[in-house]
Amino acid sequence: MTVVSWRGEIWLAGVWYGQSWWYLALLPLSWLYRGVTGVRRTLYRRGVLRSCRLGVPVIVIGNITVGGTGKTPLTILLTQQLKRRGFSPGIVSRGYRGKVGATPVSVNADSDPVRVGDEAVLLAKRCACPVVVHPDRVAAARVLKAQGVDVIVADDGLQHYRLARDMEIVVVDGERMWGNRQLLPAGPLREPLGRLNGVHRILLQTENDSIQIPALAPAARFDTFSLRPSAVYRLDGTEHRSLATYKGQRVHAVAAIGNPHRFFDMLTKAGMNVERHAFPDHAVLTDTDLTFDQPYDVVMTEKDAIKCRGMKKNNLWYIPVDAVIRDSAMVSLIEQIETMIKNNE
Repeated sequence: MTVVSWRGEIWLAGVWYGQSWWYLALLPLSWLYRGVTGVRRTLYRRGVLRSCRLGVPVIVIGNITVGGTGKTPLTILLTQQLKRRGFSPGIVSRGYRGKVGATPVSVNADSDPVRVGDEAVLLAKRCACPVVVHPDRVAAARVLKAQGVDVIVADDGLQHYRLARDMEIVVVDGERMWGNRQLLPAGPLREPLGRLNGVHRILLQTENDSIQIPALAPAARFDTFSLRPSAVYRLDGTEHRSLATYKGQRVHAVAAIGNPHRFFDMLTKAGMNVERHAFPDHAVLTDTDLTFDQPYDVVMTEKDAIKCRGMKKNNLWYIPVDAVIRDSAMVSLIEQIETMIKNNE
């Protein structure tokens, strides 16, 4: 991504989540966007455009805003829970920023993230289940069905209406919420907030247990979850350390994710003195990007580590995070999914 477009992303984030009035200049484009997406939704709702049902239950985990919300850690948690319950899940993903080609590609922990996308490799590594990527999620889901999975989890794809789904889970950043509540490009919304009325569950990522959950979707259940760091791992996997090891130490923190400052704040909360280095979401990091004047350890997200695993620097570390949901909410969610699956048998 060029410096110009990266600066554009920073500027847009300020418009969407700050107090800027610049969004007014973008409203005509938002109205056009609303019209086009509204027509598309109506065509699917009325059956003019057809959704494909594959005979396997489909759960979509997505969002209605642009940027990071914790969707991938939540997908990992849900898939792991399904496996523990005896299901054989598979994950379908677009392979964002990858170069998949004309046909769907099966992903494993050693796949090239440049080809299939960093998130897909991370999902394959952490979930140890079939993962297939392609912009045409229906084609990718058909590959999963042929591989014998009994439930398909779609990582993102809330707006990919061509793939029929049996359950929709929307993930929301409890810190940023809906920003200025405007549609793209004047705001961060991919769809109007009224879209939430049609989903089954809304999960807010937040560290604040007493957060006031807005009553925007009375038919959906709201719950909260948080992201917890586990330990600090050397990039080549030969060593790991506790977070306490870095308490009081200065580090270079690197993040090329949708909301990098959430990662930086997590490290600060763990007691690290953080030099912040934010990059565009999904940016391919080079050796030069990770070379700094001060000789501190470089700590990055697990998703970024996937893209950097061939680097030979000995000061590169990463921190995996896990989605954590209170037990009663997790049990309720899994029971809801099991009921949905049984209704599809």
